[in-house]
Parts: sequence; C-alpha cells; structure tokens
Amino acid sequence: MLKPKQMSRLLIAASRDQMGPVVAELYRHNLFHIEEYVEGGAEGYEGFKIGSPLSGASEASVDLLKIRAIENAVSINGDDMDSAQACPRTELRSKIERELPVLEREVEELTQKRSKLDTKQKEFEQKIAEITPFVSIPVDLELYRGYTGFTVYAGYVTGEVTLSVPNEMHISKGKEKTFIVTVVPAGQRSEVERALQEAAFQSVPIPVESGAPQARIDYYTGQIAALSKEIADTNAKLDAVKQQHAGFLVACEEYLKAEVEQTEAPLRFATTKQTFIAEGWVPSDKVDEISAALTKVTGGKVYVTTLPTDLEHDAVPVEYNNPKFAQPAQMLMDIYSRPKYTEVDPTLMLAIVFPIFFGLIVGDVGYGLIFLALYFGLKKMMKGEDGQKLLTVFRNASISSIIFGLLFNEFLGFKFSQLVGWICGFAGAVNPIEHYESLMFSRHLLIGSTEAGGHGPAIPALMIMAIWIGILHISLGRGLGMYNHAKQDHGIHRIKAVVANFGWLAVMWGILIAIWSNVVMPYMFDLTGLPVIAAGFNLGTFIGGALILGGVICIAWDSVLEVIELPTIISHVLSYARLVAVGLSSVAIAMVVNYMAIGMFINPGMADLSLVGIVMIVVGLVIFLFGHTLNIALGLLGGGLHSIRLHYVEFFTKFYKGGGIRYVPFGMKRKFTEE
Repeated sequence: MLKPKQMSRLLIAASRDQMGPVVAELYRHNLFHIEEYVEGGAEGYEGFKIGSPLSGASEASVDLLKIRAIENAVSINGDDMDSAQACPRTELRSKIERELPVLEREVEELTQKRSKLDTKQKEFEQKIAEITPFVSIPVDLELYRGYTGFTVYAGYVTGEVTLSVPNEMHISKGKEKTFIVTVVPAGQRSEVERALQEAAFQSVPIPVESGAPQARIDYYTGQIAALSKEIADTNAKLDAVKQQHAGFLVACEEYLKAEVEQTEAPLRFATTKQTFIAEGWVPSDKVDEISAALTKVTGGKVYVTTLPTDLEHDAVPVEYNNPKFAQPAQMLMDIYSRPKYTEVDPTLMLAIVFPIFFGLIVGDVGYGLIFLALYFGLKKMMKGEDGQKLLTVFRNASISSIIFGLLFNEFLGFKFSQLVGWICGFAGAVNPIEHYESLMFSRHLLIGSTEAGGHGPAIPALMIMAIWIGILHISLGRGLGMYNHAKQDHGIHRIKAVVANFGWLAVMWGILIAIWSNVVMPYMFDLTGLPVIAAGFNLGTFIGGALILGGVICIAWDSVLEVIELPTIISHVLSYARLVAVGLSSVAIAMVVNYMAIGMFINPGMADLSLVGIVMIVVGLVIFLFGHTLNIALGLLGGGLHSIRLHYVEFFTKFYKGGGIRYVPFGMKRKFTEE
C-alpha cells in the first residue's frame, strides 16, 4: 500500500517463427513492460542484433496515418467519446479494406475544397485591407498607376507634409495618423522622398484594381459572403461524415494502433537469424499467468524465466499499488514525480491529507455544496482519465469542505445555525440547533455583527491547531526520510543520512520544548512549572537545549553546510499557518459581501418597496452573487494550491526523491474493438 507494486524481471526466448504468437499474447495480456535491447555487446548477448518489424508493419502504419488524418480533418477525438458496442477485429479488417479508400477520398476532396475556399477568402480579405485606406480619396483606383513622367506616393504620415515641387495631393486625416496620396514629377523623386521621410512617412501598396474603392470593397465583401456560405456547407458535409463514421474511425484507429505496436515490437527485442529474446518487467503476482499463457500459445516452444533483480542498478518500472479511493491522487503524484521502486509511496497519505487541508481552508457548507454541484456538472463534460481523477480529488475536497463547514458553523459567510433558524422561522418550526456555535474553534468574525456580547474568531486556538498540524506532518516526513535512507542507501552514507534526519527532528522538538518550558502557551501543556535545574532554567529548557545541540551535531556529521538551513525548521512549521490565514480571509470576504449586499442594500430596499427600494434590492443581489462567485473562485484556487504546496514543499522535501520510471505495459485497454 505504501510501496509500489512488486515487479519481477522476465526473460522470454523462442525461435523466430514463434515471435508473432508471443507478441500477440503479450499484447493481449497488457502486462509486460518491455526493456528495450540496445546493441552494445552486453554480456550474454554477443552476436544479437535489434530485430526487424513483422510483416504488415508498413501497411498498417500507412492506414493508421490515413485514419488519423481523417480524424483530424473532421475533429474526432477518441478520448472524448464513450465506447459503444465493440467491433470484432476480423470484421473491422474487412471494413477497412472496403470503406477506408472511399471515406479517405471523400474527406480529402472536402478538405481540399475547404482549404481552397479559405485561401480565396483570405485573398479577398487582404484586397479589402489594401483598398480600405483609399476609400476617402475621390479617385478611381486605375488612376494611381500607368504613368512614366509621374510617380505616385500613398501612405501614412504623423505630421504636416509640405512639398516644394509641383504636386497634386489628397489628404484624409485620422485620429492618430493622416493618410495622403500625392502625384509628383518622376524627375524630382529624391527631393519628395526626403520631405516625406521627415514626416515619418509609412508607405502602403497601391492596389492593382480599377473603379471606385468602395465599389471594389462591396464586390469583395459579397464574394467573401458567398465563400463563407460554401465553407459552411463544406463544414456541414464534414460534420455529417463525422456523425456517420465517428465510431468506425475511432475503432479503426484503435485496431491499427494495436497492429502497428505489435508489428514493431521486434524493434525492441534482441534477435539472431533463428531466435529472439525479450526482457521486461511484469507484476510479480502475474508471472505465472504470463508464463502459462505463452507456453500454451506456442505449444511449449518458448523459454520463460525470472531473472534476479538488482535494485541498485536495474531500472525497475513503478506501478502504483494503492486502494481504490486513493488512486485518483496518483495524478497529483505524477505531476510532482513518480516514486522510485525502492522508496515509500506517499499517495495514500496525500489522498487522505489533501482533502483535509482543503476543507480546513474553505470550511463552508455553502461553498462545499457549490463545489460538489460543480463536480457533477464537470463529470459529464470531462472524458479523459486524468480529468476524471482530478474531478474525484475535487469531489473529496468538496465533501471535506462541507464537513468542516458544519464543524465551523459556516454557510456562505453566515452562521449555519442562524441560517437554519431563518428557515425554521419561515416554516413556523423550532430551530433544533439554535444554541449550536461550532464543534471546532470559531472562525466567525464580527463584521456587521449586532449581537450583544458577540465574540470574534478563536485565532490563538486556530493558530495552535495549524502549528500542531505542521509539527506532526513534518515529523512524519522526517520519519519516512529515515526509513527511505535505511532502505535505499548503503554503508556509512546510510547511517549518516538516517542520523541527519533524526537530527532535524531533534532540533525541531528541542525548540518546541524549550519554548513551552518558558512561555505559557494557550491550549498547550504548561511546562513552565518543571523543576529548576541551574541558572534559573528548568528541566524542560535543558532537555530542549540538549535535543537542539545533539540534533545540530547529527546534521553536521552528514553535511556541515546543512547547518545553515536550520532556520527553515521554524519557517516550514509556520508555513502551515496558511491553513488558518487563507481560511479567515475567505470568511472575511464572505461576511463583507453579505454586509454590503444585505445590510447596505437589500434590507433598506425591503423596508421601502418603492422604485428606489427595488433598485437597491437588485444591486444588493448583484453584489451578493458577484462577491460570492469571486470568493468561490479564490477559495478553489487558494484551497487547492496551498494544500498541494504544503505537500510538495514542506512534506515531500523531507523524505521524497521521486524519479521513478512509469510502468508502461505492452498492450492497451481496448475501448472500441474486441478480439
């Protein structure tokens, strides 16, 4: 559970005529993680070379490229499609040979037509862009060209233009720049260009058109509208192809992908003219299953054995081994890094603690219910496996928010008990939780409160709770660090690493004991009454000092430079205060929104149901909806980021290395095809 799935290294050897059946059987079981053979004269592999693809590889690859080109043209994504009735492979092969050429030709013709129409449309749009500056000039476009004795300049200037040569100039002033067209004698071009340059002249090309500019723009606009209609018709035909053949295409892709992967598998094997050898990894509890299946499919003409595993040098692939409820959190682990084969897998701890941290930060029944509704809405839209895992983590965090909201007695910034009282009063019933405050420390602020004797949040108690969470979380991380080093390292380095992790624990707890022995802390054990030993210091101070000194020595024994990192002990523990600080900020925003919306607008508007009162009610409702929507977004962002940060930065850095190789078994989970 806290370790990856146990893997065994398997060696498979057989004659080359058995390669096809062996590959097909391995692919069908989807368990064998192939370890690619690299030519280099490895011991025991003298004379072996990388294998060549099986027959049919090139044909399958070509067909797969055709299928993917068609899917891309009609915007089909198999990940977004639900599996319908699976199509048998034999039937699919005949359908590919019969229907694929016709379908490919149809889609190719439609896409080529659409591409030509798009190109023509862009050409017309470019022509309109070129003609547009000349609309304000009352001159037909053919009059701008065809001269030998004159030169025409057209473009934008930022200042006034004064030409000392004979000219005809048309000016159209804009907000920032002025568009000009001028005709000058060809023999005086240099003088004219110098004057234009001083005015920051930016030339524009003169369109090769005839007639009035606006008339040409109207013509091209009409052409673009006609082309847009043709493009829409073509897209509709492509969409019809998608609707009619989507199931067939995704099934073809799955089938051909399987064919290509199987025919190209020998490129990862070691082969001679007569034999082949494949090495790879299989979950240890599946070794007998694979061996029996290969023996059966080859009629016993295969040699399968388990090789010894060298944990120090072998690149063992890692497959998670977590209970079902923790499996969605594996996605968060992969974002950070997959665990190595020999280290503790913290996925289970992340799956439990992350929703708790999220719930502590948000801690509101209303927001939790909104998050849960959002989960059910997104679940229908997100089809990918990773997306579904992320949504499951989000669902767990939403439920945690509801639970902590009940404990904190919070609902959209109101007291949950107060809200129940309003509902019961409206229904004429007795509020069953009238005197309920909170089962945990209160986070309710005094914003807009008119209660006699009202009290604010229990900030000291909340801070102590957050600090204790940090102490225990970091202590667990250091304990796991000691375990990982004891299992992974060797010799004196292992001893030093284990002792150093103990040293970090000793320093942290030494500081805490020394503080508690001299300062009375709320909601904490009072150690100030311990016996005084010497120089006015009590027993707790000496124990804390001894732990600090011993811990520093342990850390320095492993690495003297690590001693300068000692202040991070305090900063990492205090970092858990964000569980309280971010949560209180969310409560404050919610209560301010309620006070502004209800206290300043809705209640006064209800007292005077005039036109002004109705407007005030509407404004209050807008403030309420907008404010809580913003707070929901901030709660989702803050709750998620801060919760995962405490794991990635404060927790994982104490014990976790990661860098494990992903277990990728040869084969696939079929969705649209069947054997």
